[in-house]
Amino acid sequence: MGAVNWLAVAVAAVLATAIASLWHGLLFPAARARIQGTSRSQSKVLLTALVFLLAAIMLGHNFARIGKPTLDVKPWLYFMQTGGVALFFVIPTVALTQARSATEPGRRLLDCGFWLVAYLAMGLTFWLLG
Repeated sequence: MGAVNWLAVAVAAVLATAIASLWHGLLFPAARARIQGTSRSQSKVLLTALVFLLAAIMLGHNFARIGKPTLDVKPWLYFMQTGGVALFFVIPTVALTQARSATEPGRRLLDCGFWLVAYLAMGLTFWLLG
């Protein structure tokens, strides 16, 4: 197992948190209103950052286990791994939870799209900083 790229972990977490702010702020303000309510809460931003930091740590460990030599010849693994986690773990969980809460299908798609974009951005970060 190689060493975890801690710089990539930190940058990936910051990037995903920034995407969350943009996605739920500038790009889709209706989603922001639903998630954040009428007041912008710093604790929600910190919680989002913590969630993405934990995800980035897990991904960093995963890429260290795969190893730099393998990733150098198969760079698509960055996106297969991050996209796979989003598509097969995170998105189904979000979709099922929101279906139970009777969230509108459009909002479910919006939220699921966010998670895929955020995880693929983390994969891009690990690839660029790998």
